Amino acid sequence: MNTLGRKLQKFVPLKKKTVKMYTCGPTVYDYAHIGNFRTYVVQDMLRRYLQYKGYTVIQVTNITDVDDKTIHQSKAAGLALRDYTRKFTDAYFEDITALNIEKAEFYPRATENIDEMVILVRRLMRRGMAYQAEGSVYFDISKFKRYGRLSGARLSELRVGARVDSDEYSKEEARDFVLWKGWRPEEGDVFWETPIGKGRPGWHIECSAMSMKYLGTTFDIHSGGEDLIFPHHENEIAQSEAATGKRFVRYWLHSGMLLVGGRKMAKSLGNFFTLRDLLSKGHDPIAIRYLLMSAHYRAQLNFTEEALSNAEKAMESLRATLQRVRGIDARSKGKNRGLRRILSRAEREFEKAMDDNLNTPRAVAVLHRVARAVNRAIDQGRVSGEDTAAVIQSVSRMDRVLGILAEKPKPESLPKEAQQLIKEREEARARKDWATADRLRERLLAMGIIVEDTPSGTVWKRRPQ
Repeated sequence: MNTLGRKLQKFVPLKKKTVKMYTCGPTVYDYAHIGNFRTYVVQDMLRRYLQYKGYTVIQVTNITDVDDKTIHQSKAAGLALRDYTRKFTDAYFEDITALNIEKAEFYPRATENIDEMVILVRRLMRRGMAYQAEGSVYFDISKFKRYGRLSGARLSELRVGARVDSDEYSKEEARDFVLWKGWRPEEGDVFWETPIGKGRPGWHIECSAMSMKYLGTTFDIHSGGEDLIFPHHENEIAQSEAATGKRFVRYWLHSGMLLVGGRKMAKSLGNFFTLRDLLSKGHDPIAIRYLLMSAHYRAQLNFTEEALSNAEKAMESLRATLQRVRGIDARSKGKNRGLRRILSRAEREFEKAMDDNLNTPRAVAVLHRVARAVNRAIDQGRVSGEDTAAVIQSVSRMDRVLGILAEKPKPESLPKEAQQLIKEREEARARKDWATADRLRERLLAMGIIVEDTPSGTVWKRRPQ
């Protein structure tokens, strides 16, 4: 469904067999939580299904490594912005690998595209769409008459002439938004000397500059979570179309929120789980992916431990079926025509479900129906080696989109010495003996083991070579 207009539309790309797609990526001030990853999994399924349909996809996913949050958190940690954000950028890539999310073609970082942002701001100023005030540059929303088409915000109700420096705000607070933030002493050494002054970009201009740099002034799809519709995506449209005079994006796709106890999962509310929290408890990352696609992408999804447990059981059932199939003698001959018809019909139903606004619950249900049919046929001794090849081929085609049949990763074991040091460090932290805990951390690091403290306990990983 195209959020712009709130209606289903047939997808027709600008270029016949190529789709240009931008997805709002992480703001790397902390580990991404699984509410963020619900959006990234939806974007991944969209990418995979476009490829399934024969399109070449050119996807850009940005890395926001300079904004209000990254600056505040890096200062609190006493680290340079680059050093602070690198840790969480690396963590993001580790996490999407664990969730079997395909890599985009481009991952531009905001700090590496400042020149493009400055050029865009200057163009808006020359066109009379932006103005300078107190060292910053603001977009004049009164000059863009189509403001509010995406979010439903009414220009007549906006606070025209009032200005906002904050990256995030509500529709009730809508006003001229900042494109370039003049340097302030509290931001320390985070600034760039440019023709529009000493400072740094606002959040919204970053995505416009980076998307148009790689995809052109008009491209096919822009996606993100529904919390980005206002102000972020509304502002992207305004500044991009005001600068170019052309339509910015043809199709907008937004995924629903992940809830905990009926409330939006958010770091500001403290009700979130990072992927690492769940993995440290022994949960299967592919089962987490399965859970995140278990509701339609437009619907809100309530996260519970019970739901995750059910997802893991469903995954184990699918994997057990495949294991049974692979255990059949490949040399055995014969063709179960009834099973072949079931497979052929399933693939048609699967594609019909995905064509219907990416209806993944229906698509996953098709996969489970296939599994039940295959298990019945095996129980009846009516599956040959020839049939198993057809089953695996059919299931694999569907899983090219779903990405849920990857093998469950085997947990890596630690040497006994390292296990003992981690145990001693946890005991030291429990008695608030921080000096001993730090010393043990350094000993583990010397062994190539990085430990991280999460709300769910200590987790570890191997230090990259």
